[in-house]
Amino acid sequence: MLNLHPDVEVAKAEVHHFNVEEHFRRGLDWYRAQMPLTHPGQLTVEKTPGYFAAPQVPARVWDMNPAVRLLLIVRDPAERLVSDYTQVLHNRLTRHKPYLPLEELLLHKGHIDPGYKALQRSLYHQHLARWLEVFPREQVHVVDGDALIRDPFPELRKAERFLDLPPRISPNNFYYNTTKGFYCLLSAGHDKCLDESKGRPHAPLSTQAFQKLCRYFRRPNKLFFEMVGRSFSWC
Repeated sequence: MLNLHPDVEVAKAEVHHFNVEEHFRRGLDWYRAQMPLTHPGQLTVEKTPGYFAAPQVPARVWDMNPAVRLLLIVRDPAERLVSDYTQVLHNRLTRHKPYLPLEELLLHKGHIDPGYKALQRSLYHQHLARWLEVFPREQVHVVDGDALIRDPFPELRKAERFLDLPPRISPNNFYYNTTKGFYCLLSAGHDKCLDESKGRPHAPLSTQAFQKLCRYFRRPNKLFFEMVGRSFSWC
């Protein structure tokens, strides 16, 4: 979405430079080579969600550029967990590999299993704490991912302000796609929708298990809200 802005160029794919050792060993020249060409005055943006939860990444990013600005998109952590599982399930089924139902991975003897990897990735306060040990809070802009899906423009305007960009993205750059159930982008007469992995129906999870998940996240969410100085209407 930020690529709608004339002063922004974005890397075409997730780069995974700082969290994949094979890539990191290739050094900064390799990282630069993954970036788009930019003119003086333009911003370069790359998006790799895996950076957020990887313990080694904050210090590596700081070493590259301590002035870098960080955008963190968060959504309801319970919904994020189900979405995470759904993505893995889809990838497994595509390769004709079996995968356990979500409830079996999530619950152990009727209780939430804290060792489940997708659960750990939703403990936002733990991951953000590592970033804030390295970067000042004012270099991190938290984007409400649920609001971004419902109505993208206000979140994009906030991101423009955080990045010190002149306001160039407008509500006319978005239209609601009733088939997909979310907003698509419109620029210079061309439209672009998020790929088919977005908006995929979530894997089934019983109401009782989902409620247990919501209860489990109450305290971690409260800690995260205190860290970022705002709250979100999560389950």
